[in-house]
Amino acid sequence: MNKKVCLLVLAGLLCSRGLLAEETTKSFTGSELVVTSSRVEEEKKNVTTNITVISKEEIKQSSAKDLGDLLAEKNIGAVVKYTGTLTGIGIRGFRTESHGNDLMGKVLVLLNGRRAGTGNLAKIAVGEIERVEIIRGPAAVQYGSAAIGGVVNVITAKGSGVPTLSFAQEIGSSDYTRTTLGTSGKVGNLDFSGSVSLAEMGDYKTGSGKTYYNTAYDDQTSGSLNIGYEFTPGHRIGVNYTYFKVGDGGSSSYLSQNDLDDSFEKENYSTDIVYEGRTADSSLSWMARYFTGRDSDVWYDPTGSNPDYWDDDTPYTSEVDHKGAQAQLTYNHDFFRATAGLDWVNYEEVSTPYAPYKSEYDNMAEFLLLNGFLFDKHLVLSAGFRYDTYDLTSQGYEDSSESSRDADNFVMNYGIAWHVADGIKLRASYAEGFKMPASRELAADYVSYGTHYVGNADLEPEESTTCEVGVDVADGRFASSLTWFTTDFKNKIQSVSLGSGVSSWENLDGAKISGFEGDVSYAFEPFGSNWQFRPYASFVYLTEFEDDSTGDRLLYTPEWNATVGLRISDRRGFSGVFNLAYTGESDIEDYETSWAGTVITKGGFAVANLAASKKFQLDEKKGGRALTIKGEVNNLFDRDYQFVKGYPMQGRSFTLGLRVDI
Repeated sequence: MNKKVCLLVLAGLLCSRGLLAEETTKSFTGSELVVTSSRVEEEKKNVTTNITVISKEEIKQSSAKDLGDLLAEKNIGAVVKYTGTLTGIGIRGFRTESHGNDLMGKVLVLLNGRRAGTGNLAKIAVGEIERVEIIRGPAAVQYGSAAIGGVVNVITAKGSGVPTLSFAQEIGSSDYTRTTLGTSGKVGNLDFSGSVSLAEMGDYKTGSGKTYYNTAYDDQTSGSLNIGYEFTPGHRIGVNYTYFKVGDGGSSSYLSQNDLDDSFEKENYSTDIVYEGRTADSSLSWMARYFTGRDSDVWYDPTGSNPDYWDDDTPYTSEVDHKGAQAQLTYNHDFFRATAGLDWVNYEEVSTPYAPYKSEYDNMAEFLLLNGFLFDKHLVLSAGFRYDTYDLTSQGYEDSSESSRDADNFVMNYGIAWHVADGIKLRASYAEGFKMPASRELAADYVSYGTHYVGNADLEPEESTTCEVGVDVADGRFASSLTWFTTDFKNKIQSVSLGSGVSSWENLDGAKISGFEGDVSYAFEPFGSNWQFRPYASFVYLTEFEDDSTGDRLLYTPEWNATVGLRISDRRGFSGVFNLAYTGESDIEDYETSWAGTVITKGGFAVANLAASKKFQLDEKKGGRALTIKGEVNNLFDRDYQFVKGYPMQGRSFTLGLRVDI
């Protein structure tokens, strides 16, 4: 039904007499460059879907310490945040898999346009992020499996200008400290940008004043390096490296069962080698990339409460090695653009000891993305196609046989954007999404906490179809966007009991999810041009989010999410932001009070953050020596709140930072 409705909308817009009357149309004024939607750099005004950009300036003003904190402030959907460096994000009723690799989720996290290898947003620091681009809705044509609810693309900074060196020190509540050393610049044809950060924090108190023990972490190290060399004009080869590790973190479980001796180690690192080139007239451009990395988690639970078959002195480990390659070629013309390419990814996962398990996931894909620009680029048409093939293998106990399965999948999308007047764009799109069954779901054979899990080789991919229509307005200092979307989700994969202590997975009915997304901001200068005030607001409202089989509301899916705030800046180095994020009530399974997981309604909450900074220029040279002082207050009103029941967040906290640029 969604497909028919969407195609009718697209046809109606295309056939509109006003649309074909070139003399009545004017161009949309937005010129911000984005890359995520089409896998090549383009103006945001030509994107036919709903895309949100978090700019470098917003990131600098924010009090966020990692990507999870940043998206919680932006509040684009349901946030799943635990203690101990573990955060997931939801978009349009679908979520990342924060406990495992990104293959298990339905929202995909990217790092510079390729899979980040993790669904845990807390493993991605914000230190060297240039901007974050968020596609709301399926992006399977561009990026393959798991991009059903949306895509979060983290884009790291490239060096430019005179080389600089920076040092920053932060201190705050609960014995929080962070030390950061960074550098950025360009020398001849060599550009570089990088930083390394060391942090630690002690146990914290909740908003109700209770101390939440074993929430501390030591030796948190994060860093990134982006270095490139332009060996001839238009041809650059670069190396990107990112690293995150927590060496000793507390894992306190539910506050009501505050476990004081559990701990964890988490690590994520990756290396990319990228070549980008173009012809002298830019009619052809291309990119080739190879990347490799690892995502690992280790949990220590040295208590007598563990099952007899698990040695208390042996930690549980999950280790995923990932590698891949991308190659694409783009043809640019005044009225037409085409991008064709290949993607390859390979994941090898090993977990021990109480559920000894290993699997391999190998995926090759071909894609084609098309854009047409008509009537002096007042009309933009887009289409995309992707074909994936998969080889999946799994093995449980050492003496168990290896199981395997081959599969393939085809998806497409279509879109249209119409610039009806200066600063006004109408858009509509249809997109398909999918998530391949994980290797363990297809071919598992292992025991976990006394349950024997066996795979189901007959599982079908989870699938979705989404139609959306929207309007974007950008008129000088005013910007707004409103989108309506509806999604049909089917073939949901869910764990089911087969009796006698055996569980497997089956395809069940899906869900229908519909709603509205909107944002608005306006910049004004009540005290002259030296001061700018920008109030802003955004919201997500789901009008429908029901499970097809039960008719009940989807779990862990709030009806409302909203953010309001105010940004202030002047021309003399001062900036500040007040941000209030509201998360609505949702139905959840309560495992804190009962192993049965009784469904209850979790109440909504609002959290306010405040940050301000002042930069003192130490010489007249722009970008030269400078001193910046920054102060932050998180959970300003000391609310007692929790994203996940049983895991209360920190109460009011303060941070003071000092940064020196030379």
